[in-house]
Amino acid sequence: MTKTPATSQAPVASAPKRSLTPRRRAREYALQGVYQSLVMRRAGSLPNAAAIAKQLAEDPGFRRCQHDLFQGIFAGVLERTDELEGIITPALDRPINELSPVEHAALLIGAYELAIDLSAPYKVAINEAVELAKTFGGTDGHKYVNGVLDLLAQKLRSAEIQTG
Repeated sequence: MTKTPATSQAPVASAPKRSLTPRRRAREYALQGVYQSLVMRRAGSLPNAAAIAKQLAEDPGFRRCQHDLFQGIFAGVLERTDELEGIITPALDRPINELSPVEHAALLIGAYELAIDLSAPYKVAINEAVELAKTFGGTDGHKYVNGVLDLLAQKLRSAEIQTG
């Protein structure tokens, strides 16, 4: 905690500083967009991807993200949500609609990068999804995301895993 001035009522806790690369920022914004989409779907609404992307782009930090990565992940996950959920579901220990929206979104992004966008090594895809779950999710949600994506990687990237 930081020292507070005498006029302050309560101590001010400093949030830990995170080093956000443009790629990490892109994934964080993609997670936020996928999260919004999932929440809207669960409420019975049809998400508007363009409106969600426009809203995210209005955030001042958005200009420091890697826009093409954001767009690729965000649009790719939304276009293939059903396909990605089909890939994820066999690795789950509960129905997919019982996942928290943050874990669900992180798993969709991780599955997208493991199955569709093969530009990131499997370890990076898993680590990035785990970091998203740590940053935005519940206490141990990242452990669940890690376990599920590790199982998926063994199926989807077995040749890459075997070579090293």
